[in-house]
Amino acid sequence: MTIAPGRTADLYPTRGTTEVATPRLDPVVWSAPEAPGPLGATDLAAFERDGFLSMERLITPDEVELYRRELERLTSDPDVRDDPRAITEPSSREIRTVFEVHDLSEVFGALVRDPRLVGRARQILGSDVYVHQSRINVKPGFGASGFYWHSDFETWHAEDGLPHMRTVSVSIALTENHDTNGGLMIMPGSHRTFLGCSGETPADNYKKSLQMQDAGTPSDESLTKFAEEHGIELFTGPAGSATWFDCNCMHGSGDNITPFPRSNVFIVFNSVENEAVEPFAAPVRRPSYIGARDFTPVG
Repeated sequence: MTIAPGRTADLYPTRGTTEVATPRLDPVVWSAPEAPGPLGATDLAAFERDGFLSMERLITPDEVELYRRELERLTSDPDVRDDPRAITEPSSREIRTVFEVHDLSEVFGALVRDPRLVGRARQILGSDVYVHQSRINVKPGFGASGFYWHSDFETWHAEDGLPHMRTVSVSIALTENHDTNGGLMIMPGSHRTFLGCSGETPADNYKKSLQMQDAGTPSDESLTKFAEEHGIELFTGPAGSATWFDCNCMHGSGDNITPFPRSNVFIVFNSVENEAVEPFAAPVRRPSYIGARDFTPVG
């Protein structure tokens, strides 16, 4: 492979004329097994195998109430609604997602620096970390739409320029996650294969994809094969529970047509040794509030 001067090698081609499956070329857990940290050997082995790790209680009930009140404050603030970092439902115009909440809110800013989060992220990624993305997701009852099947890394590689799979996400439930209200679904083991999707990335694709994904969407045939090989796990649990998952897990969530809302705070930690470069399969970078360009470590 010939690489242009100053250009990082593209290990995971995507957004070409055809769909291409590439075996994972990066570690899943980057630290040594004996490295100190809050996660034990059993948890790290489970994360290595499945690509995710669920926790019944990451934050306390009092903290849940604090973050829930802050979520409600942000989603009811007219200035936030008019901010480009807020994404609304196409039909109701209700706020669905608010990005860069650790910058908008001191409350969520403190959360991303919490040792319970940062310590686990460092242990999985084997280095200091920075926040590549943070957001709150809101799924009110009676019709909030879901997120179609996708690998986050496919988008972060194609449109944000992350070179390697050295990124981990944590989704913290701020409401009860039932098996009926549009919870997170992951295909365990899918993180070991990168599925490069077909089709070019339109200019300003992020404006459309944050409401309804198109570019970077796997084919029905590939999703069927993945599901047959790996199965699908649905995550339920009380408010305060959390799911850590690898950046290349195939995951999605369904619509919420129940009366029971589902809201969560979502934080993406990236290794400081995996700084974003220019996008690998997009004409321009996404805005920094979606894919950070400030690589300052959190701590």
